[in-house]
Amino acid sequence: MTYAIQAEGLVKRFGATEALAGVSLTAEPGTVLGILGPNGAGKTTTTRILATLIEPTEGSARVGGFDVHKDAHRVRQLIGLTGQYAGVDEMLTGTENLILIGRLLGMSRRDSRARAAELLDRFELTEAAERAAKTYSGGMRRRLDLAASLIGRPQILFLDEPTTGLDPRSRGGLWDIVRGLTDDGVTVLLTTQYLEEADQLADDIVVIDRGQVIAHGTSDTLKSQVGGQILEVRPLRAAEVGNAAAIVGELAGSEPELRDGLIAAPITDPALMPAVVRRLDDAGIAVGELSLRKSSLDEVFFALTGHHTDDIDAEADELAAAAKQEART
Repeated sequence: MTYAIQAEGLVKRFGATEALAGVSLTAEPGTVLGILGPNGAGKTTTTRILATLIEPTEGSARVGGFDVHKDAHRVRQLIGLTGQYAGVDEMLTGTENLILIGRLLGMSRRDSRARAAELLDRFELTEAAERAAKTYSGGMRRRLDLAASLIGRPQILFLDEPTTGLDPRSRGGLWDIVRGLTDDGVTVLLTTQYLEEADQLADDIVVIDRGQVIAHGTSDTLKSQVGGQILEVRPLRAAEVGNAAAIVGELAGSEPELRDGLIAAPITDPALMPAVVRRLDDAGIAVGELSLRKSSLDEVFFALTGHHTDDIDAEADELAAAAKQEART
């Protein structure tokens, strides 16, 4: 099979800091590959290598069938890239931003204007087309940024945490746009910190932690590793947390997690919830909070690695500093 994206053993070091430690992944044409992980995991570094912005220390990658190092120019003709933060010029209008990108890509002024109008309409920005981008809301800027990455009609689109900082409505709007792109045959590589986002969009998911792939599969496969759902119980009296945790753990078949008096345990059978309530009632333990919810990214990571995502956020600052230093040199 010819993959739209294929990477083997990617290693990237920024001085003494190892951002990637042998990442391998593939994406089939016309699908969404989600790269899931916390800050500092290596998601952005992987994207930048695949987009030819930086070179790997070791390993190889092909995008659209072309080597990202030897055929970087050919790769750039096939891809679009939207980073974590809007890259548009705030002083230009929406139309001017898109025309500028078109002209930089070698399009005629007439074709650039026509493509800009088409994309502004598609992204529901026509009414704001002649306003300066600095007057746009966060969601509007992200849509404009995504529109800019599509000016050249890319076959492969890299979206690096495109919904970070957006409200739920704006995030949902971008999800609809991504679905439309894949319907048109575009291959999308999406990096995200949100399991829900990967769940909604990705055909396949690669989970990265500390520069390594620690899991690979569909969203359902990953969530099944933590039981699919999380039962949360908070006893009314703090002194009863230990006894309540023992009951929950016995029925769930695994040791629950304790955080500030809240007992959380992965379960596979929703019918377990009333059984827990009955056992707690029989033990005379009053319940202050009780809920059953889907697994979060944090639970997936805890199940896979034994630590929470926020345990390594501090490493992101160190990695970012090392990357900036390399860029300056």
